[in-house]
Amino acid sequence: MSATRPTALPLVAPRRPAPVLARVVRTQRLTPHLARVVLGGPDLRPLADPVCADSYVKLGFLPDGTLDDCPLGDDGRVDLAALRASLPDGVQVRQRAYTIRAWDPGTREMTLDFVVHGDEGLAGPWAAAASPGDRVLVHGPGGAWDPRPDVDVHLLVGDASALPAVAVGLERLPRDAVGAAFVEVHGPDDEIALDAPAGVTVTWLHHGDAPAGSTLPEAVRAWPTPAGRIGAFVHGEAGAVKELRAHLRTHGVARADLSISGYWRLGADDESWRASKKAWNAQIEAAEAAAGLD
Repeated sequence: MSATRPTALPLVAPRRPAPVLARVVRTQRLTPHLARVVLGGPDLRPLADPVCADSYVKLGFLPDGTLDDCPLGDDGRVDLAALRASLPDGVQVRQRAYTIRAWDPGTREMTLDFVVHGDEGLAGPWAAAASPGDRVLVHGPGGAWDPRPDVDVHLLVGDASALPAVAVGLERLPRDAVGAAFVEVHGPDDEIALDAPAGVTVTWLHHGDAPAGSTLPEAVRAWPTPAGRIGAFVHGEAGAVKELRAHLRTHGVARADLSISGYWRLGADDESWRASKKAWNAQIEAAEAAAGLD
């Protein structure tokens, strides 16, 4: 008699924890186009400590005053069902993802840097106008990348949207690391101090009135590709990232040694880009497979 096989149970994706309610502790205008917001307070206690160089959170925005009496559950997280029931018709939480620039586990304070272009966008204007006591929802943290310890050369590339992750990545490199970082911002006044090892050359690029991200592909193509195994972190505008990926993959950077993603896309708002990003990435992966790239 054959043994009875147990019935396979359907796989159920783990439920994402509800967000926490964070309060603005302090703000700082770092450059003309970069605003820093520090979030904190006891309501951040349920968050896990971020561990990756590219650790990020998703911020949830609602109209002013909506979160003043935000309902919390027994676990200290937001009661999403009660919050949604309290919202006026047609009002929904709008999310944006941001890299954690710094985290203090003792004070439970989280530092986030925002690109600001006047009234353009959602999170930028919020950060520019934020003041202590303002509230925002925080999901996360997520993240997957740290500088690889087993590569010979490190390459970090990003526009202003990726500057916080590049900054953390440079700080986490071994002090004897070698390589290069290419960082694009609007102009010279938007450059900030970066803690890079002596062997990692930092090149600042300025796009000015040209589209953001447009200077990066040419700069990286002009970089003399060094011998040895390269570990690369490349993030920013999707079109520029696509060009950079093609260049690096055809110049021997293995897929496993490459952290690369379009944080945003010219001509698309955040919601539409997130909706199309999976298909965009799948097309690129298929093209690389057809070209025989590992």
